[in-house]
Amino acid sequence: MKFLTKACFGMLLAASALSTPAFAQEEEASGPFTLSGGIAVTSDYRFRGVSLSNEKVEVQPTLTVSHESGFYAGVWGSGLPDSAPYGKFELDLYGGYATEISPGTKVDVGVTYYTYPGSHDGGAATDYFEVIGKLTQSLGPVSATGTIAYAWDQKSLGSDDNIYANLGLAYGIADTPVTLSAGVGYTDGSLGLVAADGNYIDWNVGASFSAAPATFTVQYIDTDVKKTGIKALDTLYDPTVVFTLGFAF
Repeated sequence: MKFLTKACFGMLLAASALSTPAFAQEEEASGPFTLSGGIAVTSDYRFRGVSLSNEKVEVQPTLTVSHESGFYAGVWGSGLPDSAPYGKFELDLYGGYATEISPGTKVDVGVTYYTYPGSHDGGAATDYFEVIGKLTQSLGPVSATGTIAYAWDQKSLGSDDNIYANLGLAYGIADTPVTLSAGVGYTDGSLGLVAADGNYIDWNVGASFSAAPATFTVQYIDTDVKKTGIKALDTLYDPTVVFTLGFAF
């Protein structure tokens, strides 16, 4: 399957839920539209607990256009190891609708298309779609976000679909630029083949420090994927500390 193939080549699928960058964004309003974007440098590109960059540094730009109605569209990208058949770059195109349904409660539903421009795939399918839904609830100083992502069986994913569920918490320390975070996720299906039984759990804890336009984030990331004894594979989901420096514009 696609996920297992990428592990064998030392890289895996990429993107974050709805391709949200790991840093705060400044916004520039123009009539009913809002433009937000930025660029980040991360020490290890981790997606759902697994390294997509062979534990190497990658650069990740993003740009989003939002309408006051709640609809949005954007692009997110990241460098990748130059490994067949996915090439050196991933580009995610996404769009959706986000709104506040009650005080402190927000919903966000969208679709992300994962693609690899210039990939030398030799005819093999690489691109796929994923539907992603989020529900965020503010609980005083704590924000809780539940995420469900579903990728149906597509040519690049083989004969199985995939579901990912995640619960994340964020706590902004009063009168400081520091936000603490923690999250746990579960992958089951074609994108979980890095694990022998096709499913695994990932989790993380971290903190971010914001001094506009920059945000510095540090995260400890781990999974319950069992070791294979093959170092090139096992290092992709070893526990690690990831550092990310982002600049918004």
